[in-house]
Amino acid sequence: MASGTDILDAVVIGAGWAGLGVSHALTQRGLRHKVVERARIGETWRTQRWDSFRINTPNSQTVMPGDSYFGPDPDGAMTSDEFVALLEDYADRHDLPVETGAPVTDLVASDGLYRVTLPRGPLWARNVVIASSNQNCPARPPFSALLPANIQQIDASAYRNASALDSGAVLVVGSAQSGGQIAEDLVQAGRTVFLSTGQVGRLPRMYRGTHISVWMVLTGLIDVTRREMLQQGPIPGRALTGALHTISLQSLSAQGVVLLGRLTGIDDGHLSFSEDAEAHVRHADEGSARLRSQIDAYIARNGIDAPEAEPDPAEVVPAVLPNPPVLSLDLAAQGITTVIWCTGFKGDFEWARVPDVLDAQGQPSHEGGFASVPGVYFAGLPFAISRRSGTILAIAEEAALLVEDIQRRLDTSL
Repeated sequence: MASGTDILDAVVIGAGWAGLGVSHALTQRGLRHKVVERARIGETWRTQRWDSFRINTPNSQTVMPGDSYFGPDPDGAMTSDEFVALLEDYADRHDLPVETGAPVTDLVASDGLYRVTLPRGPLWARNVVIASSNQNCPARPPFSALLPANIQQIDASAYRNASALDSGAVLVVGSAQSGGQIAEDLVQAGRTVFLSTGQVGRLPRMYRGTHISVWMVLTGLIDVTRREMLQQGPIPGRALTGALHTISLQSLSAQGVVLLGRLTGIDDGHLSFSEDAEAHVRHADEGSARLRSQIDAYIARNGIDAPEAEPDPAEVVPAVLPNPPVLSLDLAAQGITTVIWCTGFKGDFEWARVPDVLDAQGQPSHEGGFASVPGVYFAGLPFAISRRSGTILAIAEEAALLVEDIQRRLDTSL
């Protein structure tokens, strides 16, 4: 057990935007803490993004707590390298206590404290903020194991560029942000691309002269709460968004991507699909139209002088759908040599051995970032409080909430 002077007020696990945002809030309050990072600041952004990747939020919104954007391209989109540089600069400017190359191997509760074990030895703290993300371990459907051994399988996080893949056609499974953007990257590189679609929404990049993410904030649509979303059913994934231009299923099909329905099974090199590709196009169209109508109403209600809406080429181009729909695909006959799984992520929290902190699936068990165990918190989780959660737009407010509770715990323990 550490002596009293060695006990930190908090340990933050993970030095991405969420962990650094929490560290900044702790520093503002003068609380003794350490940020421990398994590798380097922004490691996931360094190692799990493709070469042409751009951040979906505009430059004007890609800012850390206390910062503002004053550059020449407010609607532009950062590369992953530029974003990592932003994080490193932020940590340096604020002298945040980050220890890199320090993977956590064990987190346990002991006598009212938390022991965070690192390769160099343990840290002791009264509070722990887990900011290591639940979006860094790819999740594949179980039947992915049934693909023939000669098929190259990678996840969205391992994709870099078309030239790094085996020659031949590519099947991308999943049509949300990563799937749509990777499919476009591949087809523009001259590859034959099949895209297994899902029921995913779509966001235009710009509307009536303003970036869609800015409209989401102004209208309050990004602040729809988790509870409100759950009242409508399971929380949907992030909509298909293009960082530099609108991407739609129909714009992909116009470029030559073959649109398929949902992948339902694999049997001896033959893949089965649902007959719902057209319905998925329609679902995304309806969601985008509904969003544009909500923005129009907000503009009218507030008397905003905004340009008239102009047709977005990606949204008005007709969809090119196989006729009849493709319900079965022979990998060999189609020359498909690679399958890219864009089917979601989960987090690796096996080291978190505090009872009741994780659910039955080994994922965070929390309410708005607060674990049921006092003194344990999660930062940066998607949809933790609202639609904003899980994006850099949320960290200033959500870090303040967590640190306020940490301060309260510390005050009441004196």
